[in-house]
Amino acid sequence: MTNKEIARLFNQLAGLMELHGSSPYKTKSYQNAYLQLRKTATPLVDMSDTEILALKGIGKSLAAKIREILNTGTFQALGGLKNKTPKGIQEMLNIKGFGAKKIRVIWNELNVENLGELLYACNENRLVKLKGFGQKTQADLKQKIEYYLQSKDKFHYATLEREASELQSYLQELLPNAKVAFTGALRRRCIILDNIEVIIGIDDINNVEWLDNSPLEILQHQNNIYQVKTANNYPATLYVVDKAAFGSKQFRYTGSKNFLTEFVNNNKGIDFSGLATEKEIFEQSNTAFIEPELREAFSENNITHSLIQLSDIKGVIHAHSTYSDGINTLREMAEYSKQLGFEYLVITDHSQSAFYANGLQPERVLEQMKEIDELNQQLAPFKIFKGIESDILSNGDLDYSPELLKQFDIIIASVHSNLKMTSEKATERIIKAIQNPFTTILGHPTGRLLLSREGYPIDYQKIIDVCAEHNVAIELNANPYRLDLDWKWIPYATQKGVKIAINPDAHSTQGIHDTQYGLYAARKGGLIAQNCFNNMDLAELESFIINRSKAMD
Repeated sequence: MTNKEIARLFNQLAGLMELHGSSPYKTKSYQNAYLQLRKTATPLVDMSDTEILALKGIGKSLAAKIREILNTGTFQALGGLKNKTPKGIQEMLNIKGFGAKKIRVIWNELNVENLGELLYACNENRLVKLKGFGQKTQADLKQKIEYYLQSKDKFHYATLEREASELQSYLQELLPNAKVAFTGALRRRCIILDNIEVIIGIDDINNVEWLDNSPLEILQHQNNIYQVKTANNYPATLYVVDKAAFGSKQFRYTGSKNFLTEFVNNNKGIDFSGLATEKEIFEQSNTAFIEPELREAFSENNITHSLIQLSDIKGVIHAHSTYSDGINTLREMAEYSKQLGFEYLVITDHSQSAFYANGLQPERVLEQMKEIDELNQQLAPFKIFKGIESDILSNGDLDYSPELLKQFDIIIASVHSNLKMTSEKATERIIKAIQNPFTTILGHPTGRLLLSREGYPIDYQKIIDVCAEHNVAIELNANPYRLDLDWKWIPYATQKGVKIAINPDAHSTQGIHDTQYGLYAARKGGLIAQNCFNNMDLAELESFIINRSKAMD
């Protein structure tokens, strides 16, 4: 092992010791050893015990640990602390500028145990009220986490979307006569991506001087397919194709292997090569155009209807204000929603059991309801509906008494605590909440955080069936770290008549824009406008609420 590798192990131990509140004196000794060893010129592996002991700040105990590392690759003290510390917490120590003291606060106060949960906590403004934190610190930490995660092998769609758009724009400007477009999993809007995929149609595919002179780092290439790194160090694949055959190549690179195999098997004997547009492919196969999002597997269901569009979503459902853990006030959230062209906002701050998110005690609920009434007079015809994101308690009950629950227009029931459940327990807990007559929408059904937390296991089919029985919609949480309900269950839900609510779970005005990511996922599930809960316009939603209220009386 090199001196720097050995030094890093001591630095890791020091971080873990500080994390667990060990003696500051002992912790400091390991930090000093790290600083000393990393600048020691002579390889430790070539030094005798006497020579190691002669190093500044290295006593018998540290010297023995160095020898243990040289013999085994690690040392017992480090292994013991690593066994006591979740892997996700250990990974946090790798983030530059994010020290053990702050990690300990987050771990103890928020029970956050991995980077995905931490990033989501930043997104929901959970850190701003913790000791030693604030909005600036939270924003800085979020940026550092996102930078750290750039080196991972998988990416949220939202992480790559902006970079992909910038790359497309750059290439189009560089090659004004070329056809440049997204392709592959990016074009299919898969919720998790390995890289950016762009197809470039040019007249001379053998002339790639433009690529050699670009800021893109070429890693490898074969058959006019180039693996590159963008200027911001994101992986990308460039498919350079003959412009005259752009449609055929775009079709080929867009579809999944399963889709392409099934499509070709259904159209044997037809030559789809050399076509300029995808439209020609579908015309030749006598098939209606299949949207890219649906090209995971070929099915007749893919081609029978028009998918939902952003303009079909009439109102913002599931948003938080400064009453709980949002950044913006209720007025600001409403005015911004109105400015974006929505007809209504269903404000759903956290309920009282969500103490970590400044959940609303009953008196604050009534205070908010009073403000809603006042704002509705000022903002009409735009309307704010009185909602709450009620915690589903461990026994399946909703937060608050029935007397208070009946005063809400819409209640989103969500699990936020005690997430480590068996499928049987999770399903039973959620079903009880669905059966509660006050539940309007089941929020993020599995509690998953993409790339960091799988979510609790549930019996999807049972839960969807019970939602159908009790006229409860299911949320597709549009936050790009959730996208829960998973799009693969949308066909079954719509088959059962269960509406899907595409909700941004916005904790700021800008968070409302996350609706687009929910829309992308919904389209992958084949959702059409009439099966979307918030496709209801203002009058329709008011009528829905009145009818539900009458049914409960």
